[in-house]
Amino acid sequence: MNDKQKVPVAILISGRGSNMGALIAASLRSDFPAKIVSVISDKPDAKGLDHARGFGIEALAIPRGGYDSKAAHEAAVMAALDASGARIIALAGYMRLLSGEFVGRYAGRMINIHPSLLPAFPGLATHERALASGCRVHGCTVHFVTEGMDEGPIIEQEAVRIERDDTPDTLAARVLAAEHRIYPVALAMLARGEVRMGGDGRTQYSG
Repeated sequence: MNDKQKVPVAILISGRGSNMGALIAASLRSDFPAKIVSVISDKPDAKGLDHARGFGIEALAIPRGGYDSKAAHEAAVMAALDASGARIIALAGYMRLLSGEFVGRYAGRMINIHPSLLPAFPGLATHERALASGCRVHGCTVHFVTEGMDEGPIIEQEAVRIERDDTPDTLAARVLAAEHRIYPVALAMLARGEVRMGGDGRTQYSG
């Protein structure tokens, strides 16, 4: 499969972009159906930008501080996404809540990775909350992005067993390794048309 046959993807990050790195690595395989064409960050010092540039990928910083309002900042990000030609948007540690207008523009084409087995533990501090709950299984989820935080239809998940001596850091490390495995899988499924967000708000699979 050559690059012209691959679905163009843009990634939004705010930091080091470790999941972005997993997606880039997967995209370099000849049989992977997606190509990363742009990386955009709301933080100009995000380490992931230089990592992306190292692979010859366009990497842009669009800091929130340069705009008078959230709407103006989102308009600039949307303009950059549209200019990139991306057909799929992947969030990889993008630490901003997106407006309904933004989410609606890319409905069914925007995905996110979350460090819990949704619908359990949406939001932040998932590892601490999982340990405090006493549950024995944790994990990660790739889902479509909708207006509700971490409420979009689920595409893929991987469970991670919680060990008796786990700390938030040790658990987070194993969950992150799982994230790196399932995010490329979910992106490939979407790029191949094997999964989509149905009109009823549920995930639909084919192929």
